Amino acid sequence: MGFFSKLKSRFATSETASGASGEEREEGYVELGTDSDTEGKSKVTVRPFVIETFEQIKPILDSLREGHTIALINIRPLKDKDLVELKRAINKLKKTCDAVEGDIAGFGEDWIAAVPSFAHIYRTKETKEKVKPAEDVSEVTEYGSEEMQ
Repeated sequence: MGFFSKLKSRFATSETASGASGEEREEGYVELGTDSDTEGKSKVTVRPFVIETFEQIKPILDSLREGHTIALINIRPLKDKDLVELKRAINKLKKTCDAVEGDIAGFGEDWIAAVPSFAHIYRTKETKEKVKPAEDVSEVTEYGSEEMQ
């Protein structure tokens, strides 16, 4: 009996003794289950929000603090209703994004994107230099503290 034959017979007997089925030996792999407990924790969620009152920013702030949610926020209802409350809401969102080391920017006239620390909002030089953005959805507005005052 050759060297490789001895190894083969030795491994074949040890697999049989350890309870491995014949199917697993023939196929060369073991199928693992797909159920996992970390489904909600490890995935990123892109979630739309609508702000009609200042009080409605709390769920947005909570989602950003958890760190797994990219918030797309429609500010049109609050913008039509009360500009002072809108500025308060944007200021609160900006402070929270700064606290969690996230990023916040407006796109279009009615939307804000707020992201946690793992994400960054892309801005072009052209967007930063414009004084008044056009009605193009691809435009990104910088929400800085100098605009809030």
